[in-house]
Amino acid sequence: MNILLLGSGGREHAIAWKLSLSPMLGNLYIAPGNAGTANLGTNLAVSPLHFDKIRNTVLTRQIDMVVVGPEDPLVHGIHDYFLSDPDLKTVPVIGPTKKAAMLEGSKDFAKQFMNRHGIPTARHRTFCKPDFDEGVEFLKTLHPPYVLKADGLAAGKGVIICSSLGEAVTEFSGMLMDERFGHASRKVVIEEFLRGTELSVFILTDGKSFLMLPEAKDYKKIGEDDTGPNTGGMGSVSPVPFAGRQFMQKTLDRIILPTLKGLHMEGIDYQGFIFFGLINVKGDPYVIEYNCRLGDPEAESVIPRLGNDLVQLLKAVGERTLDKEILTIDPRACATVVLASGGYPGTYEKNKVITGTENVNGSMIFHAGTAKNRESGELVTSGGRVLAVTSLADTLKEALTSSYDNIAKIDFEGKTYRSDIGFDVL
Repeated sequence: MNILLLGSGGREHAIAWKLSLSPMLGNLYIAPGNAGTANLGTNLAVSPLHFDKIRNTVLTRQIDMVVVGPEDPLVHGIHDYFLSDPDLKTVPVIGPTKKAAMLEGSKDFAKQFMNRHGIPTARHRTFCKPDFDEGVEFLKTLHPPYVLKADGLAAGKGVIICSSLGEAVTEFSGMLMDERFGHASRKVVIEEFLRGTELSVFILTDGKSFLMLPEAKDYKKIGEDDTGPNTGGMGSVSPVPFAGRQFMQKTLDRIILPTLKGLHMEGIDYQGFIFFGLINVKGDPYVIEYNCRLGDPEAESVIPRLGNDLVQLLKAVGERTLDKEILTIDPRACATVVLASGGYPGTYEKNKVITGTENVNGSMIFHAGTAKNRESGELVTSGGRVLAVTSLADTLKEALTSSYDNIAKIDFEGKTYRSDIGFDVL
């Protein structure tokens, strides 16, 4: 099969790596890809949001399947675009339709969906500009800390947690009245703060049946001990020790099955990955958010534990024969630590030369914000999150040790990473 993979991050490199292991794979194209994916297939200078250029790529390169990595093209309707085109409608798109992707594209839509189907989540309300004063009054009914969420996509940075009421009102005004996150915060969801430990649970579904993938825990804050601003993710581990059989059974019964039943009841066809951002509150799972794709950097810890041929699994999604597949999972632990640019998630410089990757031993490197310098051919930084170092080992402690040992071998100006990934669950 000739496959077109959309995206350019660490998640897409991990997906590309797993696809490249399949004997079923013909040609692999990644749009736009990064310096790492270039070693596994052909990078194409095409944006995942330029649907007409993607159409031309699919037709000229005889693409048999499109795998969508990031959320933006899904929320903007790339699957619907294919279904509406006579020349594209037979090409499977791994990723949900625009309506289904609203589970991630709108926090308010997701909350209303959970309300309709009895799926446990935090107490909440959604407010628009005319409701500002009402929103302030709702804040007063909650106890600190306070959680504010931009309704739309904000590159993983649209959630603000405030420790005081005064700070919450100020941030609420900045998000809603000043549109700090642009169109994404024209609606703001205010919700109660749930105390517990977060984790990410993933399924792959063909719209009829599903497979439950390994769970993971990611680390969003830039600083040690979960301090500082949110990022796209600074590391992840899988499996999650506290997510035992009883907890996962509750997750299946209370969240996953009601979600799939709700989608079916509302006539929403869903083919692809569903990411359940959960929190464990005294042994009970609650939904913090849905995502309509694999997480990043969770994918870098989940995909290496998949024993199956990923091309075969995704082909089964497109053909709606996923019920015939049996998932196999590597019992080893996987640990991923992200190397970021200095200044991230704020302003950062690019084009910093990366050295030492050739010295890494016993770990995998998944590229995110990397490129090749056109003149020198050197590997350079091109984004906020630069590389993810991933290790598999018999224990999580061994996997983390391997990742951190290899991180020490890699260098670039401003190299930033957290030294405490996974320590809270050891």
